[in-house]
Amino acid sequence: MVTEAQILEVLRTVKDPESQRDVVSLGLVREITIADGQVAFTLAFTTQPPAAKAALHSAASRAVSQVAGVARVNVKMGSAPAAPAAAQHRHAPGGQGQGAPAPDANFIPDVRFTVAVSSGKGGVGKSTVAVNLAAALRGLGSVGIIDVDVYGPDVPLMLGTKSKPAMFENRIIPVDAHGMKMMSVGLLVNEREAVVWRGPMIHSFVQQVLRDVMWGALDFLVFDMPPGTGDAQLSLSQTIPLSGVVIVTTPQDVALLDVRKAIGMFQRVNVPVLGIVENMSHFECPHCHQRTAIFGETGGERLAGEYNVPLLGKIPLEPATRLAGDQGTPITIQQPDSSQGRAFRALAQAVVARLDEAAGSRPLPKIG
Repeated sequence: MVTEAQILEVLRTVKDPESQRDVVSLGLVREITIADGQVAFTLAFTTQPPAAKAALHSAASRAVSQVAGVARVNVKMGSAPAAPAAAQHRHAPGGQGQGAPAPDANFIPDVRFTVAVSSGKGGVGKSTVAVNLAAALRGLGSVGIIDVDVYGPDVPLMLGTKSKPAMFENRIIPVDAHGMKMMSVGLLVNEREAVVWRGPMIHSFVQQVLRDVMWGALDFLVFDMPPGTGDAQLSLSQTIPLSGVVIVTTPQDVALLDVRKAIGMFQRVNVPVLGIVENMSHFECPHCHQRTAIFGETGGERLAGEYNVPLLGKIPLEPATRLAGDQGTPITIQQPDSSQGRAFRALAQAVVARLDEAAGSRPLPKIG
């Protein structure tokens, strides 16, 4: 029978790469439960950077799985007890009241525009849109992309890289992918490992991937958000002042229902909605060239009209887009003159125009 003492003993072999102390002596191991060969516990991190957290999560899971009698391991990521309130809240003048810190405009001071790509539900091709939008913007200026979708980090696959980020002076160097700077939790964990993070851990990841990554000077930093209206969206909007959000949907009503909730959330936290992208708008037969609206028609247009925002683009459904993503070279780069490539470049131009409008700055160059 597996005992808690056995689990603690093996976890003492898992050491923090910076302090070289084991996770038990650091007090990170919490809430151990053992039942029928299934072991679960929480790693309550404190100030460790994202790369160290991911490495410790993987090492702890592997170590416990090797204990005789253990059939399954579930390692959750949590956070240590909060610091005193005085250290975590900004007080109103006179010491009356307290609230969450306002977004910090100087968090990533060398980034000109920050653009989130979000959706109300999964399965609408949000990551495909985010990756190809970033690739299209690359024709205009310097671009970075952050995969904030911690539960389904697909960006490394779509950009064809498995490289681990390097470190320099205790900061993370983002991976280069097709001339773009990229960071994803998918680069920090085993591709078959599920990331079991609670809200505070997602908030910590969002903050540290901005603060501890050497992004340098960028014209655009694109965020591939997880679907829905959860902790990642709230954390990002509270951490930095986003230039705007692009909302991705498919035309059918069931997608529009959830997208409305996403738009409402971003409006509530004062993030400008740049517009709607109708993905998988139609399918054109490669043989007879007849168009079929597989997921219905005019859904994106109706939604844009309902919220008085532009319909930024309609992206066709074609197998080549999926294949390009699986191969690690976005269709915008692989086949720039295809219908999808042209659609994504038009989308990027529409996003640039909206950013220019929102910023009140001089017009940006057009994407060729």
